[in-house]
Amino acid sequence: MAAVSNLYQVESSDQFKGLLSKDLQRVSLLYFWAPWAEPCKQMTEVITELSKKYPKLLSLQIEAEGQSDISESFDIESVPSFIILRGHTLLDRILGADAPALAKAIEKYVGSAESPAPLSRSEKSPAAPPPAVEKKGTPEELDTRLRRLMNQSRVVLFMKGSPDQPRCGFSRKISDLLRNKNIEFSHFDILTDESVRQGLKKLNDWPTFPQLIIKGELVGGLDIVKEMAETGELDQLIA
Repeated sequence: MAAVSNLYQVESSDQFKGLLSKDLQRVSLLYFWAPWAEPCKQMTEVITELSKKYPKLLSLQIEAEGQSDISESFDIESVPSFIILRGHTLLDRILGADAPALAKAIEKYVGSAESPAPLSRSEKSPAAPPPAVEKKGTPEELDTRLRRLMNQSRVVLFMKGSPDQPRCGFSRKISDLLRNKNIEFSHFDILTDESVRQGLKKLNDWPTFPQLIIKGELVGGLDIVKEMAETGELDQLIA
């Protein structure tokens, strides 16, 4: 890792700001990752190879949970996530372990002699990523679909990613908790469907994810489920 002179592991917000401010005309790749996320292992290798291939590129590896201030400033909700900047200009944002898309974007912005038009220009942090695919339908149809999803099994976890490949720390912890207690559950990745994501927030009057559903009713998020597991309430509710 140290042999690649343009690849840095960000250890603090001050270091991050210092590296970015050295050359505001340089293209920077921000790679948000987590040690527990399996897809990040592959993408770390991809980042290393891209850094070697494009020495003009500034590559910054940022542990999403360890550097939460930076993650929040870029609206990072899942890992791996990639932000491509030139100075304060957002050029591109890529979600998930999509190596071909990332390589294509870096070639576009660093490998080309011309500078492609940016997505936005601002002194503020880049805007949130485009929403996930949203399935259109009437409010009644959406309500029916949400209730069907909530009742697809006795225990349903609406999370970011999957139990085997979680995309956020809270989703990882709650799925691990359920597995460690040998609780059978189905899951739905809310990052794949924006209508489900926004609809559940309204239907359950709960603004965040993950959301654990038991017998068609919302139980809560990670903190509530952890507390119920410790007191034995979770086992009683499932029985």
